[in-house]
Amino acid sequence: MAKKKDNKKRRRQIEIVVPRNCPFCKSKTMPDYKEVDVLARYMNDRAKVLGKSRTGICAKHQRRISLAIKRARHLSLLPYTPARKIILSVFVLVAVFTGGYFLGVEGYKAEVTKALNITISRQLPPDKNIDFSLFWQVWDLMAQKYYDKSKLIPSQMIYGAIEGMVASAGDPYTTFLPPAQNKIVNEDLSGSFGGVGIEIGYKGGHLAVIAPLPGTPAEKAGVKAGDYIVKITDKAKNVDLDSTNMSTSDAVTYIRGVAGTKVTLTLVREGVSDPIVVELSREKINVSSVTLTWVGDESSIADIKISKFGAETKDEWNKAVSQILERNNVKGVIVDLRNNPGGYLQAAVDLASDFVPIGTTVVIQQNGDGTKQEYKSNSLPRLENYQIIILINGGSASASEILSGALRDNRGIKLVGDKSFGKGTIQEPIDINGGSGIHVTTAKWLTPDGIWVHEKGLIPDVEVANPDDATEDIQLNAAIKLFN
Repeated sequence: MAKKKDNKKRRRQIEIVVPRNCPFCKSKTMPDYKEVDVLARYMNDRAKVLGKSRTGICAKHQRRISLAIKRARHLSLLPYTPARKIILSVFVLVAVFTGGYFLGVEGYKAEVTKALNITISRQLPPDKNIDFSLFWQVWDLMAQKYYDKSKLIPSQMIYGAIEGMVASAGDPYTTFLPPAQNKIVNEDLSGSFGGVGIEIGYKGGHLAVIAPLPGTPAEKAGVKAGDYIVKITDKAKNVDLDSTNMSTSDAVTYIRGVAGTKVTLTLVREGVSDPIVVELSREKINVSSVTLTWVGDESSIADIKISKFGAETKDEWNKAVSQILERNNVKGVIVDLRNNPGGYLQAAVDLASDFVPIGTTVVIQQNGDGTKQEYKSNSLPRLENYQIIILINGGSASASEILSGALRDNRGIKLVGDKSFGKGTIQEPIDINGGSGIHVTTAKWLTPDGIWVHEKGLIPDVEVANPDDATEDIQLNAAIKLFN
């Protein structure tokens, strides 16, 4: 018959061999999981828990220390490794094309030329007094608890976190753009892209149409500048989203798509009681930013329509001006900026240079520290001696307002039409690693007379509405009459 073990004797033997200099036995206190500075003393440089032979503490407190470190790690107060790294190869492109970020250019093919390595570190920047433990706590909880691990794509999680950080500024024009969205924005200004042909922005805190582009599906379907976009639906892509709190970059992503596919927009229009639902077929959009036509008696008035201030605008403008200068008996020039959402600031300065003496202030940039920088006309004014009228409406924004304000302040040129959109800030587009980009509001701009148009717009000298049911261009006709 087996003898019953003498547990009391065994416990006495264990107690004899434990260290007598255990600091926790002496102090009769024990650090909890929050006291990471103390707990860190019992970890080596590889973030492993030291054995009791190296710590000098008893087995009982060794177990408690280990449990406290484990809990601190679970809450991301202490690391599992010195610097946690997740290496992602080509993860960004996979996320873009499977997650639906890129819905834009027809015929686009993914070409992987370089694997993207993303290192995620838990180490705090030495000059930032910020506790990132909450971020890592949520990161780990998602990794541990979320039921569908296939949807936890690290690159998208990081992009989402960055988007939230940027959005915390509360400025709808300061945005982070993942690679595909950044590509879309750059293509917009190049003049060739896939979609329905609308420029979007914010009006009164709501997503709105700044301008439908000429000859595009949106314009043909009757979409108007100032229409509020309240819902975006694309059944083929399982998109059926309310636009509340939606960023402009996300809206562009959802609205764009391959030519031949369809997207449905639910719009709210001022003065119309019921929502307007339009189904649009996407097309490859190629839009010249400058077009010249001749209007008025004997076609003696040049009508230059500028749809945006893009990369090719200056060259297209120069061709139009050359045609005007070659023509005899030109009575005047109409610069039509209606539904022009803006673009590059320098393009607006370059065009303004054709109307005012060289060295004239075109726009004033006011920085966050209060300092100011003046942008001045930079070439001889080829149209200085022509009578000029400018057409604007609620879709005229940003660079359009810069040009309009500069010519009115400097030459007294009349503005005709409706009040402009009112966007008085400057964004700097910055391309960053992996094809992503960020548009940062760096300053606000003022007209030469020091007027800030933000959320106010420019009030035209001659206010003329263009009713939706009008059979002719009433605003254009009003401008023509001013030459007589």
